[in-house]
Amino acid sequence: MIEFRHLQTISALRETDSLIQAAERLHLTQSALSHQFRELEEQLGTVLFLRKTKPVRFTSAGLRLLRLADQALPLLRETRRDLSRLAGGQAGRLQLAIECHSCYQWLLPTLDAFRAAWPEVELDLAAGFAFAPLPALARGDLDLVVTADPVPLPGISYIPLFAYEAMLALESRHPLCDKAHIDPGDLRDQTLITYPIERQRLDIFTRFLDPADVEPAALRTAELTVMMIQWVASGRGVCCLPNWALHEYSARGYVTARRLGREGLQATLHAAVRSDMLELPYVRDFLLTAKDISFSTLEGVQVAPSA
Repeated sequence: MIEFRHLQTISALRETDSLIQAAERLHLTQSALSHQFRELEEQLGTVLFLRKTKPVRFTSAGLRLLRLADQALPLLRETRRDLSRLAGGQAGRLQLAIECHSCYQWLLPTLDAFRAAWPEVELDLAAGFAFAPLPALARGDLDLVVTADPVPLPGISYIPLFAYEAMLALESRHPLCDKAHIDPGDLRDQTLITYPIERQRLDIFTRFLDPADVEPAALRTAELTVMMIQWVASGRGVCCLPNWALHEYSARGYVTARRLGREGLQATLHAAVRSDMLELPYVRDFLLTAKDISFSTLEGVQVAPSA
């Protein structure tokens, strides 16, 4: 079996052009080094270099082994260096996905601040709309998922980022604007505009309409928040959005926001993280940065209630 030490040995011989100097570099005796070469040659059934030649002349088999050493040794050194940096908590990977279409408003500033503070952490972002991000997190394909729908999974921790209220956006002259709050039955004759995701992942269904056994008159989907708002403003339907996502549009009079139910539809946004990553300094800092930027940039968010 070719081992890491064999690659180090033949590489040292090429670089020093001497068994004596190669042994010194590897902190071995010349006898031990010669024994290692003979043992490897017996395993491989071929000679690796010609003895008593100056400079050292490698056989075809020896040259092939050197090519392997040239490929493997730098990779091993890089891996050792990365593991050392990981152990120190200064480098690593943070592969994120989001299940929240409106999250870019606060997430992008968070990513910018994090990149500036942790330049050695490999950071990447994917939208978790076309795949199931939480199972991918559990498998190790992702490192963090922003979600409003925590699902109990072994080894996954959910860290509350902030609490918010989901509200209904209405065209400003819509008859429902006269109501202080919206009841489920009010949507029976309405076109409901949603993001293009499964209804079991939408609070407007799971926590408002379905418990009352109410189905809207029609459904329409849009991938972008601004498109949903445009459709609502032009009287082509109503939509449910977080209060902080609706604020900039309702403040300008584009749409009117109304509470869903007398008590409102309260929700919490979480960061789902594999539990073993919670002790990493850069993960803890990302979570704190996300919270700080959310509370400094978003209207209507609150501290999440304790579990």
